[in-house]
Amino acid sequence: MHRLLAALFLAFAGAGAASAATRPAVFFKQDVTDFDRISAALNSIQTMAGQFVQIGPNGEIDQGTFYISKPGKMRFDYQPPNPTMVVSNGLSLSVYNNKLKTRDSYPLSTTPLNILLSTHVNLKNNSAVIGLERQQGALILNARSNDRRMTGNITIVFAEPALELRQWTVIDAQGLATTVSLRNVQTGVAVSDTLFGLKETTASPGKPN
Repeated sequence: MHRLLAALFLAFAGAGAASAATRPAVFFKQDVTDFDRISAALNSIQTMAGQFVQIGPNGEIDQGTFYISKPGKMRFDYQPPNPTMVVSNGLSLSVYNNKLKTRDSYPLSTTPLNILLSTHVNLKNNSAVIGLERQQGALILNARSNDRRMTGNITIVFAEPALELRQWTVIDAQGLATTVSLRNVQTGVAVSDTLFGLKETTASPGKPN
């Protein structure tokens, strides 16, 4: 369970191994063009909601619902029996265990969350971005953390040609991968700010304050 929580946190933090992957001094012209395209697509999104499926390194599967409201707010509710809820209120990112009534929090400023949650994304000038891959029907963004205390890396997949955010995969320091795929995604939907309130004790998953 702890590995799944860490993977989700690192995924949204755009984390990666600074020692294992470095940013090229100069990107190819096509990469720069596609960075601008992806940045524009992300900047056009203000709110997003849908379902997610998370596959852990041993094949374990969790799923649930997610909400995003820019700038900086997100919420992931896992379906039972997983008691997890992950919330960012724009200042702090917190991982709740609704069964144990616990909360672990991280300052949002220590993570490069601008990759997904900023209203002013500029990937070609983002030091966390280290490269771009192309596959049939997809652009894959590779990123790592600016914080050398964090290890692992992340790939974020966008569908072509619409550049819809589809999934990300986090590989931790042990080389173990966790993949989060998004389903039934809606953008421009009404998302209440009450979803992103941080609490000392938690409600049941999927039931915001």
